[in-house]
Amino acid sequence: MIAFDAKLRRVELAPAAALFRSLADPARLAIVRRLAAGEARVVDLVGELGLAQATVSAHLACLRDCGLVVSRPMGRASLFRLARPELQELLAAGEAVLAATGSAVALCPECGTGGGPGAPPAEAEADVADE
Repeated sequence: MIAFDAKLRRVELAPAAALFRSLADPARLAIVRRLAAGEARVVDLVGELGLAQATVSAHLACLRDCGLVVSRPMGRASLFRLARPELQELLAAGEAVLAATGSAVALCPECGTGGGPGAPPAEAEADVADE
């Protein structure tokens, strides 16, 4: 029988936890969802998502550092796209889970928008409310 080593398990799960944290911000999730539809420039994302240019750029830098988006030059601009097609599958699976659970996670006092410790700040919610 293999003994359960909680510390080792946390170490093994750390990359997966970091992946989900990278998608946990509403603005980053909105950017990823938009990029799932195709490439976009920062100016496109600013216009379509109603976020400030600095916000979009900062979140794209984070997503690039996480290996979730890549860019290619196009004139003086850059076109951003998802780095891996599996990310689209992950988004689709997440949406399926939300549909199956009636979005119950939103009501969770720990993780939902009910204001628990894991809830996004009110200003982050306001950023994507105009989507």
